Amino acid sequence: MGKIRRKSIFSSIDTTESVCKFMEYGTIFSMSQNIYTIHLSRLYDTETAVRAAERLTAIVKKYENRIPRPVRSGVDQRDAVLITYADQIRRDGEVPLRTLHRFCSRYLSNEISAVHVLPFFPWSSDDGFSVKDYRAVESDYGDWEDLRAIGTDFKLMADGVINHASVESEWFQSFLRDEKPFQDYFLTVEGRPDLSQVVRPRTTPLLTEFQTAAGPRQVWTTFSADQADLNYRAPDLLLEIIDILLFYAAQGVQIIRLDAIAFLWKEIGTRCMHLPQTHAFVQLLRAVFESAAPHVQIITETNVPHEDNMSYFGDGTNEAHLVYNFALPLLVLHTLLTGDCSALSNWAWELTLPSAQTTFFNFLASHDGIGLNPARGILSEAAIEKLADACRAHGGEISYKQNPDGSQSPYELNISYFDALSDPNGNESLAIQVSRFMAAYAIALSVKGVPGIYFHSMIGSRNWAAGPALTGQNRSINREKISAEALESELGKPSALRSRVLERFRQLLHVRAGSTAFDPYGDQRIMNAGPGVFAVLRSNPQTGASTLCLQNVTNAEQTAFGELLQPYQTRWIGDPKIPE
Repeated sequence: MGKIRRKSIFSSIDTTESVCKFMEYGTIFSMSQNIYTIHLSRLYDTETAVRAAERLTAIVKKYENRIPRPVRSGVDQRDAVLITYADQIRRDGEVPLRTLHRFCSRYLSNEISAVHVLPFFPWSSDDGFSVKDYRAVESDYGDWEDLRAIGTDFKLMADGVINHASVESEWFQSFLRDEKPFQDYFLTVEGRPDLSQVVRPRTTPLLTEFQTAAGPRQVWTTFSADQADLNYRAPDLLLEIIDILLFYAAQGVQIIRLDAIAFLWKEIGTRCMHLPQTHAFVQLLRAVFESAAPHVQIITETNVPHEDNMSYFGDGTNEAHLVYNFALPLLVLHTLLTGDCSALSNWAWELTLPSAQTTFFNFLASHDGIGLNPARGILSEAAIEKLADACRAHGGEISYKQNPDGSQSPYELNISYFDALSDPNGNESLAIQVSRFMAAYAIALSVKGVPGIYFHSMIGSRNWAAGPALTGQNRSINREKISAEALESELGKPSALRSRVLERFRQLLHVRAGSTAFDPYGDQRIMNAGPGVFAVLRSNPQTGASTLCLQNVTNAEQTAFGELLQPYQTRWIGDPKIPE
């Protein structure tokens, strides 16, 4: 039998019993320390939890006067997030973070409120998601001062890449030397355990053997051999990660994205996803920020089926403030390619949130591909396969995942969102292609939540066909770095694709920001305007504002009588949950 090294005791005692046991140790707790101890007791034995809570309290206290408070906290209809790499645009003689800041200030200052700078740390692979040093900025991009400067004009969103670290990091090199405390920082497995139940997002081996000063060790590598999974059974590691996330807040970060959070805790014999201990960690993190920096919002990134994704809201007050609305990109793509919004309306009609303190992060494209898993159970497998076929026909690539039986299945579509929607044969006018693309984003901007717009979507980028061949990664097709001079030249031509798309985004975002009906926490009602028109009524009970949004999803004229629209109560086609 195999086992994970340093397996901890998992406590399932309830809150009342926990408090009583903690008090037996004779420690006088602050309210926050008591809360930390309760959460930590779901990860460690009682004595370990108490001691870790004492140390965590000291860490939080260290940041008491170091975290700046923003002029405006929370989100409303004025909020939209630009998703971008630090070096997305480049200008000779200028560090990329300053180029990015200059571009956003010049072209997007009235359209976006926040900038999500994808991992800007020193890295070794995966375009930044294999982090070598969590506390440093990659020198080729700029420095912390450059990031803080962006944070003065826009809300700054940053990644907590906390499931794994680079094997080139000093942490991992210290692990290889068997140095304390780093020998416990990474998850290792002894023997040959049955790992067939483990959910795999990749086709690479789950375990990678490394030679260490203590002998050969099998390290858990969920995403690649260069990305070693962190071991949260070690309290030292957990506390260091929380300290790092507080450090980001001290640099002006207001939104923290928990990357790949679903994989955080592993137990052999389980799927190693969405485990109770993972949710306990998110709840602990929420409690820490409620105490140290209540303006900081947590967003979870979980490219998984919709029901699992929703679980990261917790009870609506104790986990994520926002979750990525992962089903939306594929459902909108399906809607525009079929000219039928039945599936999208069916799904949106049933959306609920656990509290008025939570909302969605609505996006259609990102630095990753378009995930297929989130739509499974909403669309049929036949419909998903048609979307994969369309991706290939439109010049895209397909990435696969490993199944428990050893087979592989499509995991995501790798393609620019503009090309995913455009006629691959070039038989349509540019005006029609732009209108279809913007129809997709009009839907994303109208539904409940905070919109996130990927840089390449904001400027209407096409597939970077050479990317996958250059890097060996399918995702590179949507990750091209752009010359600032060339981009500015295109944006100066009203007839150019990039100029047209950016101007349409400006118009949509201006309308959205101008009405409190689009408050991310407001009401949403899906209306029945037929399969050719997606209809949503947004309203704000506090202000009384309301807006009816109608979007033609077909290539033909549609008639919709706004005053006759009825609340969406019946479905039109086939199976209500899994339309063909």
